[in-house]
Amino acid sequence: MSELSTEQSDPRYSQIDRLPTREIAELMNQADAAVPLAVAAVLPGISDAIDAIAARMAQGGRLLYVGAGTSGRLAVLDASECPPTFGTDPSLVQGVIAGGPDALTRSVEGAEDDSAAGAAAIAGLGVGDLDSVVGISASGRAPFVLGALGESAGRGALTVGVSCNAGAPLSAAAEHGIEVVVGPEVVTGSTRLKAGTAQKLVLNMISTISMIRLGRTYGNKMIEMSAMNSKLAGRAVRMVADITGTAPDAARAALEASDGQAKVAVVMLRHGLDAPAARARLEAHGERLGDALEQVSGA
Repeated sequence: MSELSTEQSDPRYSQIDRLPTREIAELMNQADAAVPLAVAAVLPGISDAIDAIAARMAQGGRLLYVGAGTSGRLAVLDASECPPTFGTDPSLVQGVIAGGPDALTRSVEGAEDDSAAGAAAIAGLGVGDLDSVVGISASGRAPFVLGALGESAGRGALTVGVSCNAGAPLSAAAEHGIEVVVGPEVVTGSTRLKAGTAQKLVLNMISTISMIRLGRTYGNKMIEMSAMNSKLAGRAVRMVADITGTAPDAARAALEASDGQAKVAVVMLRHGLDAPAARARLEAHGERLGDALEQVSGA
C-alpha cells in the first residue's frame, strides 16, 4: 500500500520526536491548514453529491454513512448530531461502523476487512432506491465499506465515496467519488489526523447542506433544533425573539405553548395563531417556515 499518499512518510516530520512541543504543534498546525484547501479543490463533486442526496431525501429517503475505524466513528458522530441540531428522527440519518457499537470506543481487529459484513449491514437496514449511502475510507480501500457500497448499488441506492487518495477503488464503486487528497500525515499512516479532519469537513457539508435544502433551517438558524437542556432552551428563546421581533418573555410563552417547537412558536407570534393553527399552517406549507411566514394568512 506504499502507493497510497496517506501511508507515505513525509521527511519534514522524520525528527519530530526530538523537537520541542511548540515546534511540533506548529508543524501540525501548518499541516492542518492545508486540509481546507484540499476540500476546496473538490467542492464541485461534493455539491453534486449533496444535491443528489437531498433530492432523494425529499422523497422520503434516508442518509446512511458507512465507515471503519476513524471513518466509522466520524460517520456515527455526524449522524448522531442531526436529531438535536435539525430535529430529525434518528432513523433519517444513520452511521454504520465496522465492528458495530463496540468499535466506537475500541479497535475491533479485522472488522474493516470483512466485505460480507458491510453488505450484510446494508441488507439489515433494508436499504432501498430512495436511500443514499455514503462510504467513508481514508485509503479508499476498506473492504467493509466497499462491500456496503456494492450492496447499496445493487439495491438501487445512491452511492457516494469519500476517500483521501487519488484513484481510490471506493470512487470507482460509487456514483459520486469524492477524493480529498491531503497527503502524508505528520505521524506516518495516522489517518485520524489530516484525513480524519478532511472527512469531518466533508460530512459537515453533506449533512448540513442537505438539511438546509430540506428546509430544516430558517436562514442560518436551527429552527428545528430540540431544546433538550438549559443552554438550548435559552437559544430557542433568543431565536424566536429575533425572528419575530418580540420580547423574550413573549417568545418564552409561545415556546411553552408549542411544547418547545421553535418553528411553531414563530408562526404563532407572527400570525397571531394558537399552537394547533400554527402547526396546521406549517403543514400546509410543507413544514417550511419561510413559506409559512411569507404567504398571506388564509392563502
